[in-house]
Amino acid sequence: MHFRSSAVEIKGPSEIDAMREVSRLAAETLSAVGEIVRPGLTTDEINSFVHAHTLKLGARPAPLNYKGFPKSVCTSINEVVCHGIPGERVLRDGDIINIDVTHIYKGFHGDTSATFYVGKVSDEAKRVVEVARRGLALGIAQVRPGARLGDLGAAIQEFAEGQGCSVVRDFVGHGIGRKFHDEPKVAHYGRWGKGERLKPGMTFTIEPMVNIGSWEVDVLDDDWTAVTSDGSLSAQFEHTVLVTETGVEVLTERNRPLANSEIFPDYFA
Repeated sequence: MHFRSSAVEIKGPSEIDAMREVSRLAAETLSAVGEIVRPGLTTDEINSFVHAHTLKLGARPAPLNYKGFPKSVCTSINEVVCHGIPGERVLRDGDIINIDVTHIYKGFHGDTSATFYVGKVSDEAKRVVEVARRGLALGIAQVRPGARLGDLGAAIQEFAEGQGCSVVRDFVGHGIGRKFHDEPKVAHYGRWGKGERLKPGMTFTIEPMVNIGSWEVDVLDDDWTAVTSDGSLSAQFEHTVLVTETGVEVLTERNRPLANSEIFPDYFA
């Protein structure tokens, strides 16, 4: 059973269980693909791995043929903000790559992404990745019944801009469940105390895209690939979350640390 409040679906216990299942599977595929990231790998090889791994788990890759998207995963390298299409591009030492995995299982969607380091990367690359990683954590920390969506965005924006980075405005998080993209829209910028009030049973993604330079983006002629307008590096991390009676549950929480995405805990010290 579920109902909608202000066009946002409030999920019941069986639906929440289904969201836990699919999100756990998506998290497992993301963890697995991170372990193969290395210089010399092509993004098409990443796509093949994700496709096969998803099917092995009994799920389906949600991106494949979604509104015409031709592949099973999004691979976004360096200045690519999101929706990069896998192809012949070869990963090079020093690249950063966001891999965005979404599964469909038993009619529900689980969506998660992370940015990985390819070999030895620059300090600038580490900075944008760590700002995005920390920004996601700060956004998640705001999720609780009675909080407002603007609180998530404000927390992320204030931190990222305080670190000399910017937050992309053109792409936002989203409600998720039986639909890949549903209400509410979850901006990663905003004002404290503004926006829709959070209620238990809401499920949505938080997925800040953080740029070293300007927040402005351009979409390439393939109508999918979004890049930074100034060519600067961009990084992103994403979780699917549930608003609980007392706070938040990260549905796509991983059961092990990500390979090739080492955390630099003292980076902001």
